[in-house]
Amino acid sequence: MPLKLIKPTTSGQRKMSYTDFSSITKKKPEKTLTAPLQKNAGRDASGRISVRHQGGGAKRLYRLIDFKQPKCDVPATVEAIEYDPNRTSFIALIKYEDGVKSYIIAPQELKVGDKVITSFKGEIKTGCRYKIKNIPTGIPVYNIELIPGRGGQIVRSAGSSATILAKEGKYAQVRLPSGEVRMIHLEGFASIGTVSNPLNSSARIAKAGRKRHMGIRPSVRGKAMNPVDHPHGGGEGNTSIGLKHPKTPWGKPALGKKTRKIKYSDPFIVRHRSKKRRK
Repeated sequence: MPLKLIKPTTSGQRKMSYTDFSSITKKKPEKTLTAPLQKNAGRDASGRISVRHQGGGAKRLYRLIDFKQPKCDVPATVEAIEYDPNRTSFIALIKYEDGVKSYIIAPQELKVGDKVITSFKGEIKTGCRYKIKNIPTGIPVYNIELIPGRGGQIVRSAGSSATILAKEGKYAQVRLPSGEVRMIHLEGFASIGTVSNPLNSSARIAKAGRKRHMGIRPSVRGKAMNPVDHPHGGGEGNTSIGLKHPKTPWGKPALGKKTRKIKYSDPFIVRHRSKKRRK
């Protein structure tokens, strides 16, 4: 799916690009599968900003995505491919044979009229969901369960997919999009294919107003602040930060210091993600 370039009529539109939505088959969401989305502008319960650079943005309805797809051995038909403002991938509206509708993350090459199914094992077909132990190695998968029965938690963003490398004992070794190789339980479910909208990260925003529509507020350099606001602040004119190492606004080391503490997931990581893939 190629990106579309805008013919600039203003300087802000120069070199702007956006996703081609020609594959979208339905503009308005299914009313029964939406919920209101309350904004918090990055503030916590006491009203203080706990997540900086968030706020404003266009009003949205949240689409209720079914990450579990618990209806086993009940075929479903894809009724529409839709845009979801809350995620980078497209979503698919499916209807089960018993009449129940739900939203799922749409993989690439999934079309209206295609059949998808959740089962313990079956034909390797894009959009179908099976147990990891019954998916052959080398097959791209997405929406993977870390804990069986909890629903898909990882590999859900646009254009991403993971690969099953090997199976041993109760676990499979899965290479994630970051390059990390992780052990995942064989009883967990995963969907076949690659997540849709692969060129999402290549779109050029081109102007600040488009970022504000997304709910992203400006970032300000610490060097441009006063000393009371940031450790890098102060000085006359364009001066250095005046420190041996860069600091966060709260005085913690900003670069190089390892922040990951020992976690329960550490024993499941076979190989940590490579630095080359980090962005």
